[in-house]
Amino acid sequence: MARLDISERQMSDVTVLDLSGDITFGEGNVLLRAEIRRLLAEGRNKIFLNFARVEYLDSSGIGELVSGFTAVSRENGKLKFLNLPPRIYQLLAITKLLTVFDVAETAAEASAETSCDARELSTR
Repeated sequence: MARLDISERQMSDVTVLDLSGDITFGEGNVLLRAEIRRLLAEGRNKIFLNFARVEYLDSSGIGELVSGFTAVSRENGKLKFLNLPPRIYQLLAITKLLTVFDVAETAAEASAETSCDARELSTR
């Protein structure tokens, strides 16, 4: 089974989740859901998901992204996607979800609307 690893780092008032692996049915989408819900329960509602090392996203992964976006929005928070690989970018474009999600191509672009420094958000 494909695996998703998530590492967390704090940049000012933004929490960055560096994702590595696959966001798929089973472990991947459940782990992502748990991490987003945990952050919200702790009052951390500015969350950036760094997709630089995500290899695959299936339909349940897409569903979890929508669910996470909804949960963060309900808490008056901000969920941004960083460094989308071309295949995932195309998938979100085909499904018209790029018009819903807040996607940044670079860390500098993502930090422009937040209080964190772009150098802190660089890809690992």
